Amino acid sequence: ILLVITLLLPLWLLHFSSVYSDITDGNAEHLKREHSLIKPYQGVGTSPSSQWDFSGSTLITSQYVRLTPDERSKQGSVWNTVPCYLKDWEMHVQFKIHGSGKKNLHGDGFAIWYTKERLHHGTVFGSSASFLGLAIFIDTYPNDEAPDRSFPYISAMVNNGSLPYDHGKDGRSTELGGCSVEVRNQDHDTYLAIRYSKGRLTIMVDVDDRNDWKECIDFGGVRLPTGYYFGASAATGDLSDNHDIISMKMYQLMVEHTPEEDNQDWTKIEPSVSLLKSPKDNIDDPTGNFRSTPLTGWKVFLLLLCALLGIVVCAVVGAVVFQKRQERNKRFY
Repeated sequence: ILLVITLLLPLWLLHFSSVYSDITDGNAEHLKREHSLIKPYQGVGTSPSSQWDFSGSTLITSQYVRLTPDERSKQGSVWNTVPCYLKDWEMHVQFKIHGSGKKNLHGDGFAIWYTKERLHHGTVFGSSASFLGLAIFIDTYPNDEAPDRSFPYISAMVNNGSLPYDHGKDGRSTELGGCSVEVRNQDHDTYLAIRYSKGRLTIMVDVDDRNDWKECIDFGGVRLPTGYYFGASAATGDLSDNHDIISMKMYQLMVEHTPEEDNQDWTKIEPSVSLLKSPKDNIDDPTGNFRSTPLTGWKVFLLLLCALLGIVVCAVVGAVVFQKRQERNKRFY
């Protein structure tokens, strides 16, 4: 047992260090205020000097930015007016979804955007279904009503404008991955971290307000250009909720790139994902097999654990067999 613990301890430490290293420490040196939405929201407005603009039902208060009230048929959004030219970044979103609706009688959710165009109203959580860039959807109502997932559900989509988000199917055919998370009507604020670095998109959530981040999506082969805009939008239909943004904090990640990468014109990159199958191929495949993600921390740990246990079992069996043979040989002397 001591041998197993000794062998497993470094793996446990490696796993947890990899999880927590995925989240920045909030160092103010790397906080990019021109891309951050922070209380008391002095940079939000319609003046030429404003760094954030808003539209629709959005209400700006001293404590939160309410994209939609708990009323039917509302749409609201808030958008950064400054294009982001960071190659590696991490966005922390503090939000709250709450309302009077009971189970499955509330909606619809909100989205975080990094797109070429801004302030384009549409049918997908208050914004356009066809977009260029990245979208993170926090969907609180199951339009598809398929039994294989529970809501609220967080998913991600990268689009070059060729495929619209299918709201009626909850975006299943184009999502990179997702997770079910209880983010509605919590007594505390909830958090979402979106990291893009060296072609890897990682999304983590903290729903207990304990700085305990859990991985939701981890996907490699993602290509996003610079010069796009960050924003958030929400919508209600026949059902409703309050969708509040408390803060959106943008951090620059200090990452080294090759000379070839540094010399590339990142504004000309087309949003894309390296997949074994194209999202188009998945439209007729409701199982979404193409969404298999790379090995995450837990998967790697479990594989190492199984391999290690197999080695330990083989070693123990071998030792027992060797000892019995030694005892048997002694009988002949």
